[in-house]
Parts: sequence; C-alpha cells; structure tokens
Amino acid sequence: MSRRPLWAFMLTLAAFVLTLRAQAQLVEKFSPPEEDCCPRIDAQRLADHFQDVNQLGYYHAANALLQSQPLDPHRVVFLGDSITEGWKIADSFPGKPYINRGVSGQTTSQMLVRTFPDVIDLHPAVVIILAGTNDIAANNGPETMEMVEENIQAIAELAQKHGIKVILCSILPVSNYTDQPQTPRHPPEQIVALNKWIREFATRTEALYCDYYSALVDQRAYLKDGLSEDGLHPNSRGYAIMAPIAQAAIDKELAQ
Repeated sequence: MSRRPLWAFMLTLAAFVLTLRAQAQLVEKFSPPEEDCCPRIDAQRLADHFQDVNQLGYYHAANALLQSQPLDPHRVVFLGDSITEGWKIADSFPGKPYINRGVSGQTTSQMLVRTFPDVIDLHPAVVIILAGTNDIAANNGPETMEMVEENIQAIAELAQKHGIKVILCSILPVSNYTDQPQTPRHPPEQIVALNKWIREFATRTEALYCDYYSALVDQRAYLKDGLSEDGLHPNSRGYAIMAPIAQAAIDKELAQ
C-alpha cells in the first residue's frame, strides 16, 4: 500500500486541529505561538512516526547485529520508556552483558508489541521491566488501571513462557521541585496504586519485584530533590541509587 502524500496528511492534521479549536473564543490580543523554521520537516517526521507507531524499527538493526553474535548466558534486557533509554547502562554496569531497550514516550501497550523483537528474540536470561509512567500520563490517550495491569502481565507472561526470568520494577515517584511540575500528569496516588499492584502480581507469580520507589521517594511522596532535572527523569545521582538495586535483583534471579 502506498504512503499518503504529505499534502494529504497535512490536510488531515489541519482539519483535526481545527476541530479541537472549534469552541475557542476571540481574544483581546493576537499572540500566536512561535513558529519554528521547518514545519514541513516536522510534519514529515510526524507522518513517518505513524508508519511505525510502536517503533519496532527503533532497535531493528541493533537486534540483528546482536543476534549475529555469540549469546552470553547472563544477558539481561532492560525494557522500558525514556527513563530506561536515558540510563547509561554500560556506565552503571561496566563489563556486564546488559542491553538497553528503552524507547522514549512509550506506554505499556507499545512495549507489549516490542516484547518479541526486543526481548524474546534476543534470548536473555533476565528481562527487567520498568513501565507504566507514560500510561498514567495518558501519552497515547486515556486508559484504565486494569488496561495497564494487563499489558504488564502480558509482557511478563510472554517472557516467562519463553524461559526468561522477569524482574518487575516499581514506577518512580515524580516531583514539583523543578520548573516542570510533574504531579498534574503523574498523580502520586496513581503511582502508588500501580506499584502496589505490580508488587502483588510479582508475589503471586515467579517474577521478582524491584523497588526503586522506596529508595527515591521523600516524605511528600515526591522524587527526592536533586535526583532529577525535570522532576520525572533521574539524573546521574538518581541512576546511581537505582543501579545497585537493579543489580541485586539481577543477581538474585541469575543465582536461581
């Protein structure tokens, strides 16, 4: 099937934007948003994104290269979103055969679609899953808690079905200590509720619960001040706290 021409996509996008603004009112002062230099390029990037909305191509070449190499029996895949993608795994775990398969912005449903190419087909001994923050933020639209839980359950069960040990990580707290308040999009009570389910699910299955949350949270249920530049993503100090927690969980799974 041929791709739609760019002008057709732009027309569709413009119509969508106009429907969103249909109820807008006249303003006293004309203050349009700043226009960047390259709207055509941005539109093309957006059109390209929707050719692979689950980003199966993101690690396709890297996966092919990895599969051509000898399999390390202690291989571990880190599956997640931007918090995982931004983690310099090689620096935190020097010399370890650990593979980063985080994709910025992804929700659990997208990670579920990536489970075969980015986890199972790589034949790791362990997968460590950090997922759910972007579901709470409704990155791809509204979801119920049950939908998120079932996605995580499906990822875990698929991995276990293929002989991969599963580590389920707690979602990190967020904060309002920076210029980008995070709690409006990531309500702390929803983070706590999902973490409670993840812990309980891990307990009743053969998965292991990895508790980053308790080590990173302060008395206000916020991500501790100084561990993030934007209140959402850990900085080097945040990852330095997470690394030994992850390693302890991995060691426990590999020892079994």
